[in-house]
Order: sequence, then structure tokens, then C-alpha cells
Amino acid sequence: MSPSVSGNAPDALLLLSTHCPHCPAVLAALAELVKQGVIGRLEAVNLERHPEVGQALGVRSVPWIRIGRVELSGVHGKAELAAWAAKADSEAGVADWFHQLLKEGQLPRAQAAIEADPALLAAVLPIVGNVDASLNVRLGAGALLEQFAGSAALRALLPRLGELSQHPDARVRADACHYLGLTADAAAKPWLEARAKDDDDDVREIAADSLQALGGVSM
Repeated sequence: MSPSVSGNAPDALLLLSTHCPHCPAVLAALAELVKQGVIGRLEAVNLERHPEVGQALGVRSVPWIRIGRVELSGVHGKAELAAWAAKADSEAGVADWFHQLLKEGQLPRAQAAIEADPALLAAVLPIVGNVDASLNVRLGAGALLEQFAGSAALRALLPRLGELSQHPDARVRADACHYLGLTADAAAKPWLEARAKDDDDDVREIAADSLQALGGVSM
């Protein structure tokens, strides 16, 4: 993922409205972060004057904030905004954002972000490897990866999925085997063949299913 134009200080966009009671506090917090150099540049748009900006971004409520690659809605304090700014252009930061979206049941927002920039699909993998993630978050991560089955973006993640297939936790290994099958890439076969001998029954079964799905794909 490329860094922001301003180096390690991401740019920010704030959408607000004249009658929003919370927008002034968010604007003041972001402006202070610009002054401190935590944010490189801040653009503030009043949707009552420029509704087309909100329409283009699919924004229906304010305040709405984009810091680097991360999009936030609602009220956020200065400390929280600074924390997001510190990681907004990193894979870990995007992974945290996706985790939050999935936890809140906002799968379509995460999907839309990846569709706009397929390279962001890589930020789903830390969730796959997070054994502490809740079931609904893990299911959401799976839905995102399944949405891009057979795509170049998913195939690019094959080596990392292979590493996850060796994870100490059987759930992670099983999930990784499923996603390896979704790559539709013959290069996934060695990873899956190794897991076909796994100690865990579920891992072996999913690895076998994925190998069968790749059966017609030549090396």
C-alpha cells in the first residue's frame, strides 16, 4: 500500500453541515491535528453547499471523515482521530478499520472499499489470522474473500494464505485452505496437499475439498 503524498502524515476529508451539532468539535480536532503535523492536509466540505460530494461518496450522515484510506462516520475525539491517522495508510490500520466495519455489520462498506482498490483485499488477511476475532467478524472476512474468488487480487495473496495454512490454530488453517481453493491457482496445490495430512479432521476435509476444486487446474 502506497504512503500518502505527505509522507507519514495522511490527508483528511471532513464532510459536515451547517446544522450538525457535532461537526464543529470534529472540525476543531482535525484542525488541531493538522497544526501538529499528524494530518498533512484537511479539506472540509459543507454538504448543504456541495451535496454532490456526499452523493458521490455515498454519505448520508455527518460528520463523516476520511483519513488516508480509512473512512469514519459519527463523533470521534482528537485522540481517536490521531490514532487512526497514525495507521490510516498501513495494512494494519486498514485491517483494524475492516474489523470495526465487520463487527458493526457493515460488510458492504468494506466490500465497496476493496472494489474501489483491490489491493486492500490484503488487509483482510490479518483478520483471518486473528484467533480472537468474533465469529461474525471472521464470517465477514470470509465473505469478502469469497467475493473476489478467482480474482488477480486474491491470487496475489496466495503465498500469505499458504503461510496461514500452517497456523497453530486449526480454525485458521481450515479457513486458509478454503481460501486457497478460491484462488483457482494451481500454485495452491502444494499447500493444500500438506494440509490433507493435517492432524485436524476439519482441516483435512477442507483441504481435500479445495484440492478437488482445483483438480482441473494444471500446474
